[in-house]
Amino acid sequence: MIEMMIEQRRRSLGGGLEVGRILPFARRRMVGPFIFFDHMGPMDIAAGVDRSLDVRPHPHIGLSTVTYLFSGEVVHRDSLGSEQAIRPQEVNWMTAGSGITHSERFEKARAVGDHLHGIQAWVALPKGDEEAAPSFSHHEGDDLPQWDAAGVRGQLIAGRAYGLTAAARTHSPLFYAHLELAAGARAEIPTVYPERALYIATGAIEIDGERYEAGRMLVLGAGASSFQALAPTTAMVLGGEPVGERFLFWNFVSSSKARLAQAAEDWKAGRMKLPEADHDEFIPLPSGDPSPPPMS
Repeated sequence: MIEMMIEQRRRSLGGGLEVGRILPFARRRMVGPFIFFDHMGPMDIAAGVDRSLDVRPHPHIGLSTVTYLFSGEVVHRDSLGSEQAIRPQEVNWMTAGSGITHSERFEKARAVGDHLHGIQAWVALPKGDEEAAPSFSHHEGDDLPQWDAAGVRGQLIAGRAYGLTAAARTHSPLFYAHLELAAGARAEIPTVYPERALYIATGAIEIDGERYEAGRMLVLGAGASSFQALAPTTAMVLGGEPVGERFLFWNFVSSSKARLAQAAEDWKAGRMKLPEADHDEFIPLPSGDPSPPPMS
């Protein structure tokens, strides 16, 4: 059973960077703790690209960001002093908690060109962890369990699913996995979580007798437990326990509107430390009720 289908909304975000926005959606703000889901690219980046493509330092509170690439390379820098390149099938997991700032740089693309394709997700923190100390971790290899059977290659990005556990520290029950399916292959979808979704990044699938193409997220009902690839397909499956209502303003997520206002004021007043290498750059706080940015 499919509860809802959400089509990506393609957006140009300046400097040539384009994404497909999935979450938040007007009629579905979250799936489990997942409150933001962007499909980055796919796009070719020419060598020597202007620095306007970079995502300049910006702030977060109340969430964890999850960066995952199918192709390309991005350099993360943050106010904790972290500097880490992320490459395909690796994970950058940044918990903002009480507040963090960071930037995303396309250094490889500038040097030799690149093909960028990936997913940027945000996970809302439970109320008891919204003001936790910020942290950053990078994961690859054995931190991200893999399996390969019957035409399905899978990698667990975060949480617990398929009898496996990924290494990134999560603050609430969730799962997030990358599946590559050959045409005709059938994949199972974890059923133990109350809220679940399937995103088709490339290819096409069949579920409940209906065909669905790339660029769509299917919010799943209790009866959905598997799907079949109608062509070679890249899919993301995700979900978890709900964490309660959350408010979102720009890059900030919180259970409290007052806390969002305080974070906005802190940013405007320069009270949030910038990454050391990026201290001369600053993104002004947008007026009104802006959409979140494309990157973490």
